[in-house]
This record gives sequence, structure tokens and C-alpha cells, in this order.
Amino acid sequence: MRKHLNLLTISTAAITAGALIAACANAPATPDSATRQADSPATEHPGEALTVLFVADLHAQLYEHPELFWHEGEDDRLEMAGGFARVAAAIDAIKAERPGRVLVLDGGDTLQGAGEAALTEGAAIVPALNALGIDAAIPGNWEVAYGPEVLKQRATELNFPLFAANLRDEATGERLFPPYIVREFGELKVGVLGYTDPDVPERQPPAYSQGLSYQGPEELPALIDDLRTEQGADVVLLLSHIGLAKAVQLTDELEGVDVHLSSDTHERTYAPIVQNGTWVVEPGAFGSFIGRLDLTLEDGNLIDKRWELIELTANDFPEDPEMLAIIDEATAATRDELSKVVGHTSGGLARHNVIETTLDNLLSDALREATGTEIALSNGFRFGNPVLPGPIVEGDLWKFYPVVTELKTGEVTGAQIRAFWERELENVFAHNPADRFGGWIPRPSNMSVRFKADAPAGARVVEIRVGGELLDETRVYTLTACEREGDHPDTLCRIPNARNTRTHTLDAHDAVRRYLQKHPDATRHLEGRVVAEDRPQILRSQH
Repeated sequence: MRKHLNLLTISTAAITAGALIAACANAPATPDSATRQADSPATEHPGEALTVLFVADLHAQLYEHPELFWHEGEDDRLEMAGGFARVAAAIDAIKAERPGRVLVLDGGDTLQGAGEAALTEGAAIVPALNALGIDAAIPGNWEVAYGPEVLKQRATELNFPLFAANLRDEATGERLFPPYIVREFGELKVGVLGYTDPDVPERQPPAYSQGLSYQGPEELPALIDDLRTEQGADVVLLLSHIGLAKAVQLTDELEGVDVHLSSDTHERTYAPIVQNGTWVVEPGAFGSFIGRLDLTLEDGNLIDKRWELIELTANDFPEDPEMLAIIDEATAATRDELSKVVGHTSGGLARHNVIETTLDNLLSDALREATGTEIALSNGFRFGNPVLPGPIVEGDLWKFYPVVTELKTGEVTGAQIRAFWERELENVFAHNPADRFGGWIPRPSNMSVRFKADAPAGARVVEIRVGGELLDETRVYTLTACEREGDHPDTLCRIPNARNTRTHTLDAHDAVRRYLQKHPDATRHLEGRVVAEDRPQILRSQH
């Protein structure tokens, strides 16, 4: 097993992808070395030392995959990266470097996001998770995708605990999991407080979390104090799954947290964000990255800290063969089904953009063609790695749409459409991070939207066109979206009071399969379907 490498400055050969991705206009700067609070490295201090390894939003990506990397002042590059076997190799290498001084934490959204997980309700992911060496994890917003009872069952199968302060059984009011964990490393005691997304009942289809109750951050200050005073923690970490922008704001409202480990929005913080004297970091997604936090204490005081976001590329980290064997065995039952070819693309398809993506242009077109409506809307998911030119397989469909839901059609007025876009733009670009909600911008077909992100709430839309014609607020339009289990029958893609709604037996995967069969080349380009007049076309962060 090779030793830990500093990947922040290593230049590696990229997979050729032509003009797949445009250059990023707003990427964070990449430091030449890991970020430190003190000038001297942690190993020079005689005090107690600890390394925290942080993964999040793995989304059941068991195998390596193409990943897009970007840095300011550099061309984007596409490389093979990630996979649980590569994450395992990185964890083992760092544990070997610092024996008995490593704490491994998972920030959630782990059991969902790939076909292997969906077809087994997360069961196929458990053996690999148990072999990763994770010490503890919090549940993310997607951990309820298979319902509360499955979540509880998976928790009993894991060889590490789940914890979260704000997730309760609705009937009894009791916490589903402990609010925090405490671990000792020699004389050093570390407390980690868990906080998951309180918006789950609205973000996810309501039926997913039926019977569960989510609370806000009101109890966190008392629990931080409990960790410090009652538990005697020398270091207190907050592990949250609420997204980077909200995590930064929450950090400003709390005292007593040394480092806030954020997850949910798949952000890549190569350098910590300093808020209220506390570091906030997020470690990317899909197992393509692992965050390394080195802490040193002397006489109970934190005297040095260092953060490094490590890119787990194929050129720089091996795959652990034992982990690959575990994964292959656990996924054998689904391999044939997920390997079936359903279409082809001559150009790459990618999703990592807040505003418009080539992949989502394909998906929304497939929904609209399946039902014949004037407009289609697809969710602004953050899921999925780039698809290289070549075959598209069943497994890709689960990355396109991580939950399969039936298509729903209905009639809405132009005024309802405008109101919908104003709400969705507020969800993405709210000036107060606490008001941001869900994923990225919805993906339209046969509709174009121009807006100003910095405009006030309710006044962002500049222009909407349907079929090239300006939106008529009095006219009724037909629209396709995906059914959200538990929504009111007259709600259509979060548009209330739609008329003549109909739920079809055709689901989103069916629609994409049919479209790919009819259209031999799935290639798409950025077309300006959604344009922000005050943002670059390629926008990869909401923070």
C-alpha cells in the first residue's frame, strides 16, 4: 500500500474528452500545500495529535468512474477516480502513517445514488461500507430513500454507529440515533456532534420520511456544552449534512466548535472557509476525494490544524484488491442488469453545473417526448459522474435519476409557471443561505428562462419563453414532470393547483430508454435554456 500523497500539486494525464466541459470561471484557488493554522507542521509539536479523515456524499459509487476536476487558472481535466476500493486504499495508507491516531467520519448520503443500491435498498453497499474502516457516520437527506424502516435495518447491519442530534421518531419523540460520539486517542478526547438536514420532509418525496421528525439547530449549543463539560472533550467537531452555504451560516451562530465538517452540496473546499474563528470544510463527493484534517493539541489547547483535500485519482492511488473482491461479490446479482446497453453518445455528457447541463438537456427532452406535452421539467440533481463517448448502460440511468418515479402530466397557466421559477430561483440563490433549499435549478425542455441571481426574491425572472414565444401568463400550458410520492394529486413538480393531472405508468427511466432507442446519438450541448445575466454560464457552486 503506498504512502499518503499530496495531490494538490500533482499534474496527471487526463482522459481525452474533446470539448466536453467549458473552463470554470469561479473555481476556488488551489493551494500549493495543505492549509495550516500554524506555520510549523503538526508532527513537529510534542502534544497530542489526531488525523480526521472525512468522506461524504459517496452516493453508493462503489466502482471507479470518470471525474471532472477543475482549478482556477488551469484547464479542466477528466480522470478516472473514486470507487470504494480507492477510498479504502487511501484510508489504509494514512492509518499506516499514523497508527492509532486516525478517526474516519462519513457525512451521509451513502446508501443511495447507484443502481446497485437502488435494486437492493442499500443492502449491496453495506459489505463495502463495513470494510472501509469508517468509525461513525450521520444519515444524509437521501438515507430515507427506501423508507424509515429500511434505514433502521441498515443501521443495525453497519459495524459503525449512525448519529444525529435532530432526527427523531415522530410518534415517541425519541432520537433515532445518538446525538454525538466521543472517542479517545491517548490523552486526547474528541467529541463529534451530528446534525442532518431538517428539510428532508420537503426536499425528498414526503412519503420517504413518513413517521420521522426533524428538528432545527436549537439544541446544538446545549449539546456542544455537554461535550465540553460533561464529556470532557478536548476537541469538538460538528458533522452536518445541510450544505456548505448553510453550514457557514450556522457556524457563525455557534460557539465551541473547532471545525465544522460539512456535506450535502458536494462542494470541494481545497482551502478551509473561516467563519467565527472556526474552519468549515466540505470534501467533494462520489469517493473522488477524501478530506484530511490534522489536529495537534498541547495542554488541552488546539495549537495546530491542517486541512488537505485529496483527489483520489487512478494515477495516484491504487485500488485495494480485497475491497474490489468484496464489492464484486456484493454486486454480482445486479451486474448483468446494470450492464445492459440502452443507448450511445458520440460526445460526453456532464451534469456538474448549477444552471444548465448537457446531461439534463437530454433528460428533460426525453420526458417531454414520452408524453407529448409542450414543456417538461426535470429535477436539478447533483448526482452522477460524466458519461464518456460510447455506450450508455442501465447503470447510468440510476445515476441520471437516482430514484425512479412515474411521469406526471397536467395543465398550468403561464402565471403559475412564472411563480414556479421565482420560487425555484429563490431556493438556489436566496441571499440568506438559510432559505436555500434542495438542489440546483430545474432543467426545462422547450422552455428558456433568463434571470438575475442577485435580484430580490420574487423579481429574478427577466424572461420566459415556451417554444420560442414569450410566456403568456393567461394561457394554459401542458407540462410533464416526475411524480413525488406523497405530494397532493394536484401538485406538479412543486407547482400547486395544476389541472387535469395524470400519473402515467411510464417512469423516468422508461422515458430515457425509449428516447435513446429512437435517437441513436444522445449528444447534447449547452443551448442557453437557462441563462443568468449576472453569473457565468458555467457555475459550479452555490456558495
